[in-house]
Amino acid sequence: MKSEYTFTLPKGLLDSEGTVHREGTMRLATARDEIEPLRDPEVRRNEAYLSVLLLARTVTRIGELTEITPEVIEALYAADFDHLQRLYERVNTDGETVGVVHCPECSHEFEVDLTDIEDGRLGK
Repeated sequence: MKSEYTFTLPKGLLDSEGTVHREGTMRLATARDEIEPLRDPEVRRNEAYLSVLLLARTVTRIGELTEITPEVIEALYAADFDHLQRLYERVNTDGETVGVVHCPECSHEFEVDLTDIEDGRLGK
């Protein structure tokens, strides 16, 4: 089982010495990684901060930086932050993206794997 994933940031993290760090690694999240940040007062004040804490716990390296803190994640450009959020979601789900849809004719509600839509397999 693969537990660590490499990434390349679209923009890169600029450190205090002017070096841009783009390559990095992220590990799979544990249950504790997802539970602990919920106790943080900052998350209680601002739910969006949960993403910062989750990434700080699971990103293990950005360039030469190996101590990834919430402040490091906060310093990322928005495009890089978004890139890491999408990677986190992709590697920490079982690959199944399920959505609830309604039949337009009978209004029956059922689940559909949305990856089938992206792959053009829905209805085949």
